Amino acid sequence: MDSGLAALLGAAVGSAATLGAAIVNVRSQARSQHAQWSRQHRRDAYARYLSALHDRDIAMDAVLDALRSDRPDLPDLDEKTGRFVTLAREVHRACEIVILEGPESVAGAAEHIAGASSDLSHVMRRMAENARTGDTTGRTEDMALAAERERTLYQAVKDFRLAARRTLGKAT
Repeated sequence: MDSGLAALLGAAVGSAATLGAAIVNVRSQARSQHAQWSRQHRRDAYARYLSALHDRDIAMDAVLDALRSDRPDLPDLDEKTGRFVTLAREVHRACEIVILEGPESVAGAAEHIAGASSDLSHVMRRMAENARTGDTTGRTEDMALAAERERTLYQAVKDFRLAARRTLGKAT
């Protein structure tokens, strides 16, 4: 083989190798950028959800505080309950996005929060109905049950945070 042909063949092989490396590099970079974009979307969804939970929990505490009174101010209780319900709907909307963004571990943790929230809401609803009718017979038991369910809800939120951190690649 003459030196001119060898040089041409060498240049062709070098160009092909360079092109191949560039393609691999571009694909790798695209995958990396997509992963970063996906991580950011998840992070935003998780942050919105936690923020909605926080706002809802403040409203929930206000309802529970009103219910702790021996004679709750019913118009005040109704106002606080209305705010709680509105914020609970915001939590539900934010939860749907978390479930969509996934992964299953985080979606499952969010669904666990929804269940714990529902359990506490049932007790709160019963307490509010009893306050409206003046029935105080189960008040002490309901307050204890509400406190227990509030602890369960708090633990579910902690579990969600941990699952979210793991998904986003944060240290635990």
